Amino acid sequence: MVAGRYRLRSVLGSGSMGTVWSAYDEFLHRPVAVKEMKLPPGVPASQADELRERTLREARAIAVLSHPNVIILHDVARDNNEPFVVMELLPSRSLAHILRDHGPLNVEQTAAVGIAVAAALEAAHDAGITHRDVKPGNVLVAGDGRIKLTDFGIARNVSEATMTRTGIMLGSPAYIAPEVASGGAVTPAADLWGLGATLFAAVEGAPPYDADGDPLETVGKVVNGSVPKPKPGPLADVIAALMKKEPEKRISLREVRHRLYPLQGKTALDLFGPELFRTPDGRKTSAQLDATDTQVLETVAPTEKKAEASGALAADPGPLPFLRQDAPAAPVPVSVPVSSRRTTRASALLALAAVVLFLIAGVGGFALARLISGQPVLPPAGSAAPAGSAGNPEPPAEVKLVQQRGNASETANASRDTEYVVSVPEGWQRFVAGRTSNSLGSSTVVQYLSPDGHQSLRIERFPSYLRKHKLSEYESSLQSAAGPKSFSFARGPVQTQAGVEMTYRTVEHSQPRGTDTDSGPGITRTTYALLKTSNDALWVVSLTVPTEIEDGGTKTWSMIEPTLSFPGEQ
Repeated sequence: MVAGRYRLRSVLGSGSMGTVWSAYDEFLHRPVAVKEMKLPPGVPASQADELRERTLREARAIAVLSHPNVIILHDVARDNNEPFVVMELLPSRSLAHILRDHGPLNVEQTAAVGIAVAAALEAAHDAGITHRDVKPGNVLVAGDGRIKLTDFGIARNVSEATMTRTGIMLGSPAYIAPEVASGGAVTPAADLWGLGATLFAAVEGAPPYDADGDPLETVGKVVNGSVPKPKPGPLADVIAALMKKEPEKRISLREVRHRLYPLQGKTALDLFGPELFRTPDGRKTSAQLDATDTQVLETVAPTEKKAEASGALAADPGPLPFLRQDAPAAPVPVSVPVSSRRTTRASALLALAAVVLFLIAGVGGFALARLISGQPVLPPAGSAAPAGSAGNPEPPAEVKLVQQRGNASETANASRDTEYVVSVPEGWQRFVAGRTSNSLGSSTVVQYLSPDGHQSLRIERFPSYLRKHKLSEYESSLQSAAGPKSFSFARGPVQTQAGVEMTYRTVEHSQPRGTDTDSGPGITRTTYALLKTSNDALWVVSLTVPTEIEDGGTKTWSMIEPTLSFPGEQ
């Protein structure tokens, strides 16, 4: 148990900079990921405080980010004076493990990864954060289509002084930018190189530089060798434009997204099938150290000798939040006791007497005030405390809704049949994507995502659905997609004036369905759904929330559902 709250369960991954645990928050009753800092071998005790400070800076860097493609940071806990970073637990596999077990990705899958990582980096750079360790091992792919960038463990806020010592380089040799490998300044452009190298690995199935040999030899190839070219294809130009040795010549993240969008023909949900989330027998576990994992290396300049560690911070970061027990303490004023003969028992009696006198004075003053005002000493029986008092707190503030008008269509010249009107909680971001299902056909999905990424309002339109299908077929597809052990109806389906309404729960397992973990613990979500027909199209509007806040989700859905309308319906 960490900090009396987070119960560690199993190791998810381990590297030179720390160990990530699957854990459970006993206070909020939710699964989390807990990162335990690990001191690299050979680090002297005098540098321990600096590494603790680095961990806190990691937390500060991640905390300012709120983006659907970035892992959320929940808390920083301390246990035995050691920092533990508590993050969102995403049931997923890293891109590195997918490539290791299943080989290269296709063009559409690689484009989806590139779009997600570029969006995450763009948000980070806007917040003044450089990730500086972009690689397949830090890209998480979930079975529900979510792709997130994680492990800002050596990220730094550029407004703060660097913690990197002279002669020390942090990064993954196979994916590190040439200017960083040669000891140059770290800028956001280093992440562009890392993104290009990650896309290279995705299409080739191997990193751009050999990471199986000596790390310093690999770094030498990055600095002095030529830039490898991926095989010809739609992604070759994007990768080449990112992997430029001159940082200023690399294309922007926005340009990357513009070039990749036309290459992603499907949603990520349909691109990454369940077969990619199965681990073949006989392969190493995720807890083993990959050759491409983050390492602490000595910087080797092309024509210079190794720089020696200075032993001091590059710039003064201010007081360190963690102090060693052997650190010199500040002088403390010493007061001389009035009498050394006072015993512990006498001190306790004096404290008890003081408390009793305080209570007598308080109760007596209250009674005297009531008598002077002509009121009885005790208030009338059964009187209720006013709203907002300590005994009857005010109800939580209502969710503020904002009306949204839009089209469930990916084309600019959409017809009136695709229009919808709905009120959405303020601050939720809108995303539009096409989707193709073997059993239901094509559809357009409009999704509104909450700032923390935990709740989503989904509007999906199936054109001409009723010409080939029945509503019952959609209900059956829900159950078959999730599996009998991962899906259950909480209410309905029932026919109402608005349409067919239902509430169901799904369980997202940390491993794919079909394994022996189907009956194990998972992340449970509750979905409120409304199926409505308009002309021959089927509209499916749903709100999904974690089951832990199901009561709040019910209230939010009851506010959203009456606002829904379709101007084009007849």
